[in-house]
Amino acid sequence: MTHHQEPVWRQAIAGAQILFVAFGALVLVPILTGLNPSMALLGAGIGTLIFQACTGRKVPIFLGSSFAFIAPIIYSVQTWGIPATLSGLFASGALYLMLALLIKIRGVAFIHRIMPPVVVGPIIMLIGLGLAGVAVNLAMGKTGDGKAVLVDYQTALLVAGVSLTTTVVIALKAKGIFRLIPILAGVAVGYSLSAFLGLVNFSAIAAAPWFAAPPFVAPQWSWPAVFFMIPVALAPAIEHVGDIIAIGAVTGRDYTARPGLHRTMLGDGLAVCVAGLIGGPPVTTYSEVTGAVMITRNHNPVIMTWAACIAILMAFFGKFNALLQSIPTPVMGGIMILLFGSIAAVGLNTLIHARVDMHRPRNLVIVSLVLVFGIGGLTLQAGWVTLQGVSLCGITAVFLNLFLPKEKRDSAQQAF
Repeated sequence: MTHHQEPVWRQAIAGAQILFVAFGALVLVPILTGLNPSMALLGAGIGTLIFQACTGRKVPIFLGSSFAFIAPIIYSVQTWGIPATLSGLFASGALYLMLALLIKIRGVAFIHRIMPPVVVGPIIMLIGLGLAGVAVNLAMGKTGDGKAVLVDYQTALLVAGVSLTTTVVIALKAKGIFRLIPILAGVAVGYSLSAFLGLVNFSAIAAAPWFAAPPFVAPQWSWPAVFFMIPVALAPAIEHVGDIIAIGAVTGRDYTARPGLHRTMLGDGLAVCVAGLIGGPPVTTYSEVTGAVMITRNHNPVIMTWAACIAILMAFFGKFNALLQSIPTPVMGGIMILLFGSIAAVGLNTLIHARVDMHRPRNLVIVSLVLVFGIGGLTLQAGWVTLQGVSLCGITAVFLNLFLPKEKRDSAQQAF
């Protein structure tokens, strides 16, 4: 029986399973950034369908909330507000569209020339390390910025510790598809403990309607937010290339050739634009889903259509949205300690895998400056243009890579 002759019910169950795998990380981004979780579900569902339309439904990929944008969205919302931030997110989607056009004209090689591993690695590390403080504050019962206490310190550490331990144990010990849902397992156990300790406010869930349209928010154009957000898209755009190659390795097909990387980048970019227009977080290709495809060996892109449709339906389920918003912060804090650390480790692995030689002054300068600028919180302001965090470090890394003189390998090899 071929994939396309599978019974519809089996495809639907496989789609629900994919959404289940992506779910924990998908709703984490809006919960952290102050956006609405139901808008994340709606944006991911619509975004995945747009991606499938652009790629002729050839690639088994689901788009979920992008972690690269967490810190920039938190800063932007505090500085310019949500509508202005959404205009920045829309503009960052436009960067994907420009990259898609350049890939069509110039081929994939130019992206790797502008952003080799020595550039991408430290930027990905920074996405994780830059958020370490937020994770630790939430785990200790404070707000993300550490300015207010939400939960008693001892209680918060207990809940965070149990959530983190559950996540680690599931990630290490679980078998099959369960290995892919450590976040979900951590949230479930942490939430249950929180309810037992009286940390969950159930009145909001009881008051919420069963069905409710997600609260759409229209973007309001803001040049400062746009200039701040556009460079952030560099990291997930490069990650997109890696994910497309990875899913191709799992299914045994070269998706960079057919349907073509320019089409996958176009689909991802349009999805980010739409998320910005309706009030959801930007979406990106999900590595968890690639893992699920590898374990289930179900390469049929139709299951991603089912996952997308189920996500859209869940966005209109009011009580479910209220349930998500009732998750206590220490639960999220405990899980995020592992999650953000994992992102930093992926960046480190990018450097190791590509055998980036840190004895070379050029590589050392790029990685050192990017990490200290980012973790140290350097901010550059020129008029109403603000650069900090991922946006500043993305531009810095690309600039240094393009303009620092390249060393001759022969002389470097003779030196050793």
